[in-house]
Amino acid sequence: QGYLYLLIWPKKHFSLICFFLFFAVSLQVNIAPNKVEVPVGESKFFLCQGECQSKDISWFAPNGEKLTTNQQHISVVRTEDSSTLTIYNVNIDDAGIYKCVVSSEEGDVEATLNVKIFQKLTFRNAPSPQEFKEGEDAVIVCDVVSSLPPAVIWKHTGRDVVLKKDVRFVVLPNNYLQIRGIKKTDEGMYRCEGRILARGEVDFRDIHVIVNVPPTVRSKQSTVNATANLSQSVKLVCDADGFPEPTISWTKDGESIERGEDDEKYGFSYDGSELTIRKVEKNDEAEYLCIAENKAGEHDATIHLKVFAKPKITYVENKTAMELEDQITLTCEASGDPIPSITWRTSTRNISNEEKTLDGRIVVRSHARVSSLTLKDIQYTDAGEYICIASNTIGQDSQAMHLEVQYAPKLQGPVAVYTWEGNQVNITCEVFAYPSAVISWFRDGQLLPSSNYSNIRIYNTPTASYLEVTPDSENDFGNYNCTAVNRIGQESSEFILVQADTPSAPSIERVEPYSSTAQVEFDEPEATGGVPILRYKAEWRARGEEDWHSRMYDAKEANMEGVFTVMGLKPETRYAIRLTAINGKGAGEISSPSEFKTQPVRTPPPREPSAPKLEGQMGEDGNSFKVNLIKQDDGGSPIRHYLIKYRVHSAEWKPEMRLPSSSDHVILKALDWNAEYEVYVIAENQQGKSKPAHYAFRTSAQPTIIPASTSPTAGLGTAAIVGILIVVFVLLLVAVDVTCYFLNKCGLLMCIAVNLCGKSGPGAKGKDMEEGKAAFSKDESKEPIVEVRTEEERTPNHDGGKHTEPNETTPLTEPEKTPVDEKSAIQATEAKTAPAAEVKTVPNEATQTNENESKA
Repeated sequence: QGYLYLLIWPKKHFSLICFFLFFAVSLQVNIAPNKVEVPVGESKFFLCQGECQSKDISWFAPNGEKLTTNQQHISVVRTEDSSTLTIYNVNIDDAGIYKCVVSSEEGDVEATLNVKIFQKLTFRNAPSPQEFKEGEDAVIVCDVVSSLPPAVIWKHTGRDVVLKKDVRFVVLPNNYLQIRGIKKTDEGMYRCEGRILARGEVDFRDIHVIVNVPPTVRSKQSTVNATANLSQSVKLVCDADGFPEPTISWTKDGESIERGEDDEKYGFSYDGSELTIRKVEKNDEAEYLCIAENKAGEHDATIHLKVFAKPKITYVENKTAMELEDQITLTCEASGDPIPSITWRTSTRNISNEEKTLDGRIVVRSHARVSSLTLKDIQYTDAGEYICIASNTIGQDSQAMHLEVQYAPKLQGPVAVYTWEGNQVNITCEVFAYPSAVISWFRDGQLLPSSNYSNIRIYNTPTASYLEVTPDSENDFGNYNCTAVNRIGQESSEFILVQADTPSAPSIERVEPYSSTAQVEFDEPEATGGVPILRYKAEWRARGEEDWHSRMYDAKEANMEGVFTVMGLKPETRYAIRLTAINGKGAGEISSPSEFKTQPVRTPPPREPSAPKLEGQMGEDGNSFKVNLIKQDDGGSPIRHYLIKYRVHSAEWKPEMRLPSSSDHVILKALDWNAEYEVYVIAENQQGKSKPAHYAFRTSAQPTIIPASTSPTAGLGTAAIVGILIVVFVLLLVAVDVTCYFLNKCGLLMCIAVNLCGKSGPGAKGKDMEEGKAAFSKDESKEPIVEVRTEEERTPNHDGGKHTEPNETTPLTEPEKTPVDEKSAIQATEAKTAPAAEVKTVPNEATQTNENESKA
C-alpha cells in the first residue's frame, strides 16, 4: 500500500523520496551498450541513464573534453532522465573510453563506455576493366585495406592463379597480381578476394582483364601497276589484324587522304582496308601507306603505285623550206612510261632511229623523249606528211606534221602525142609546183587559144593542163609549148603533135593445127603507127578456095600471150592464114600467109565419166533437200547409174543409194533440223566410176509453229467454217430423224413417206423388205447412195493426223499405199477419176480409212 502511495505523490516531493532512497542504496548510472566494436564508417548511439532524477548528465570524450550538443560528427541529446550520445560515420580517431557523468545535489556519479573502432575489408582501388598491351608485364591493381592485415587470393576461371604453377603469375607484396608477358589467352575475369581470419570476414571484386593486341598490317601487293588515261580504277588493298579492331587510314607520299562521300577521286571500303583510285593518272604514282591503329599501338604497310602511261606526242611543228635549202630539222617530243621510242614514217617508207640514207640526206637522232629528223639538200619530193610514232610496251601514239617545200614549176608528160586528122587528142602537161603555178599554152609564140586556132580547147586541173586538139590539116601538127609560172620561178616544155600512121604487119611465128582448130602464135608489129593497136584481123582459107574467112581478136587479150585460136576448120585440110593489125587510124599491112594442115579426127578410147555437177534446193518443210544432178561428160560410154551417199558432218554415212542414169535429181527427206550435211554423188559407166562430186548444205532451224497444211481444204475462212458447222448440225438432225424413222416409225421422214409416197403406217411394217435397206431401193433406183455419218461414227485416224472437210471428190475406196513422195499426186489423180457416188465425213488428212466404212 505504501508503494502505491509513493506513485501518486506529488512531484515536489519526488526529490525528497530520492534522497531517502540514495541513502538507502548508492546512486547508479547505466550506459547501454557499454562496450562495442564499430566498423569504420558506421554510426552508433549510446544511452546514459541515471536511476533518480538527475540534475545534469554530461558526456566526455576520451581526451577528457566535454561533448556539446552542437557538433556535427558527435551529437548529444538530453532528456529528462537520460542523455544519448550519437557518433556518425565513425573513424579510427573516434576510438577510446567515453564517460557519462550524472550530477545531482548529492554529488556526481559516472559510468564509462569503451568504443573500439575497426576497419572492415575495403577495396579502395580495384577498377574494372583493366587493359594491357599484349606482351608487356601486366600488373592487375587491387587495393584491399582493413584494420587487420587482410589475406588476398587471386582467382582466374575459378582456380587460384598460384596453383596454376605458371611462373608468369606472381602476387606482389602489395597484393597486386603481376602477369609477365601477358597473352591474349590470359584475357578474362579475375577475382581479387580479401579475407580477415580473426573476424571470418571475406569480400571480393571481379576485375575484367582485357589484353589489347597491337595491330599488324599486310599489303596484298607491295607494288601495284596501273595504266594512266584509260579511265580505269585501281585498288590498293591491305589486311589488318589486332584488338580492338584497328582503324585504317591512308597517306600518299606522307599526306593524309581524307574520306569524303562526294570524293570523285578516292573511294574507301566500309572498314577502310581498300583504297580505290578512280581515273588513274600519271600523277597518282606515289608511295601509299596503309596505317592500322588501335589502343595497343599502330603499324603500317607500304604500297608503291606504279602508273604506266601510253605514249603521247607532246610536240610537233609544221615546217616550210625552199628547194635546194641546206637542211631543215623536224622535231618530235613524246611522254610516256616506260620512256617511248620514237620512229618516223612517211607515206612511202619507214625511217628507223639513227638511220641515214646512202647519200646522207636524211639523219634521225633520238635522245630520251625527243627525236629529230634532219633533211639535207632539200628537194621538192621531200614535201609531204611526216608521221612521228611514239611506242612503248603500253601502246603507241602518232601525230603528223607537214613539211612544205616551195619550188619552181616542174613539167612532165609525154613529149610526143600521136593522132590523125579529124581525131581529137589531148596533149597533157603535168605541173608540179608550190605555190601553185599559172599555166599557159603557146603555138609559134602565140598564146592559145586564139582566133587562129578554133579547133583547140584548154582544160586545167590543179595538177595538170590539157590541150585538146582536133587536127583539121597537116598545119595542126607540130610543136606546142607549155609554160608554168609561180613566184619561185618558171618552167617551159615543148610537146610535139605527130600524125599517126597505120601499123606495120605482125609476123606469124608458129601454127599448131588440130582436127578442127589451129593455135596461132604471133609477134606484134614493129611499128604501131604511134597509137595503140586495137584489134587483130585473122584471115584463113582452104587450099583451092578464093574467099577468105575472117575473125577479129581483141588486141589486149591476144597480146597477153601472143596466141589466138582459129576454130571451125575441117579435118585433114590444108589452110593458109594471114594476120593484120588495126589501130585507131585503120588497118595496117597484111602479114605473109602461113600454111598448115589440120589433123585427122581421132576417137579417144572410152574412159570413166566426169563427176556430175550438183545444185541444191531446200524443201518447203525445212528438213528435206533436193539435189539436182547435171550430167557432164560420160567419157564415151553411157552412164549406167548414179551412186549417192550423204551424212551429217563428221557422222557416219547413210546407206548408199543407187539412182538410174535417167534421174536428174534426188530428194533427201527426214533430215535433222539445223544440221550441216554433205552429199557425195558418183557417176558410173562401163569403164568405172567418176570422181565424187561434193555438195554441202545446212537444214533450217526447227520451226516453233507447225506450218499450215498445203491440202486444198487448208486455210478455210471464218465463213466457210461456220457454214461447215451449220451443215454438220443439219446432218445431225437428219440422222436423228432417220433413226426415229427406222426404229420407231415416226418423225418427219415417216410423215413424208406416209403422205406423199403412200407408205403404210407404223402398224403395217413392211414384211417383204430386208432389214437395213433403204425404202427407195426396191425399185432398183440408180440414184447414188448418200451415206451420212456423225462425229461419233468417224473412223479413228491411226496416224494421229488432222481432219479434212468432206467434199464430193472423196475416194470411194481405200487408196493404194504409195511412197510418201508420190502420195499427194496419186490422191489427186484418184480424186479426179473417181465418180461422185458417195459423200462421207472422213477424218481430216487421214492416211488410212476403215475398210468396213469405206463402202456404201
